Amino acid sequence: MRTILNNGIIITPIRIIKNGGIIIEKNSIVNLFDQSNDIKFGKSDQIIDVKGHYISPGFIDIHTHGGFGYDYLDGSVESIIKASEGHMRYGVTSIVPTISSAPLEKIMNVLDCFKEAKLKNLNGPNLLGVHLEGPYFSFEEKGAQDPNVIRKPVKEEYMKILKHSNDILRWSIAPEIEGALELGRILTKRGILCSAGHTNAFYDDMLEAYENGFTHITHLYSSTSMVRRINAFRYSGVVESAYLIDEITVEIIADGKHLPTSLLKLIYKIKGPDKICLITDSIRAAGLPEGEYIRPDGHKFIVEDGVAKLKDRTSFAGSIATANKLLQTMMNYTGISLQDSIKMFTLTPARIMKINQYKGLLAPGKDADIVVFDGDLNIKLVMVKGNIRFYSN
Repeated sequence: MRTILNNGIIITPIRIIKNGGIIIEKNSIVNLFDQSNDIKFGKSDQIIDVKGHYISPGFIDIHTHGGFGYDYLDGSVESIIKASEGHMRYGVTSIVPTISSAPLEKIMNVLDCFKEAKLKNLNGPNLLGVHLEGPYFSFEEKGAQDPNVIRKPVKEEYMKILKHSNDILRWSIAPEIEGALELGRILTKRGILCSAGHTNAFYDDMLEAYENGFTHITHLYSSTSMVRRINAFRYSGVVESAYLIDEITVEIIADGKHLPTSLLKLIYKIKGPDKICLITDSIRAAGLPEGEYIRPDGHKFIVEDGVAKLKDRTSFAGSIATANKLLQTMMNYTGISLQDSIKMFTLTPARIMKINQYKGLLAPGKDADIVVFDGDLNIKLVMVKGNIRFYSN
């Protein structure tokens, strides 16, 4: 039986197909069409009228800590599944759960939980793999990371982690700290995305980091060094390096809180949609009301003004954004086109994670990971590998 999404506006990186539709068979897209095509529907076809709404590839979130009352660092299979299902209702069809800085035993436990969650994830998005955000960070740029567990990379420890799990897809590390470049080379050889994050690096450090496998920057402007003055002389940091090294890709928290509109426009103007991916960086409180919450490390944080903050309000503690919020911000406040906004949450992260051969694009042969939404970015339908996971009239 085929499933056919009909009467929609199809978004691809190169064109908009009005009065269009998509034919899906089993897990894959078979064809795209518009009303000029002579498409014959069969009696057994499941035809869904999307009522003129937009049809897009499913969103790919490569950096999220959880949401809807759950944190991936909780150390339970339930938390991984429930948080991921929550994000799916907002258009995320592929997700990379993030483990923030933690003791070795806790990291190992979450990796074990993720392995089990993949087997039990029957109604959620694609669980692509795990993102380790830390614990090898600069203390000066720790942000909301637990300072008690931040440390330098020790080969015995990180090799133990790598041998323990095949699910690690990316690792965020401060490249300037002792031992980081060797780890970067090891990760690159294993096909793991190596990202500069929570880093106080200078431009020269970043040049060397790129040569040793650091090809991506974790949440640009958030816990990444900028130009600074030392003994009257100015030195470029990670942010300036992102602009100067064309090949480096970046991710941004486009929740409208972490970065003002002016910086969103600047990043887009310099890097462009092929080098930027949107991330939620969402934590437990995403999708929940304002108030006080507890992190997995026991520290409390507050949610107010549409963002999570440390109790003393000295720093943000992560975002509470859902996927559609990122797109609303990019479109409504920066003037960036719908096509480019969608690209930064679909095809670009797919390329960064090296899964673009089957995800991130609406085209024949690609996985049928599809989202339907209205003009206000309200999610109407979510399809994961051809299976409807969420449907709202």
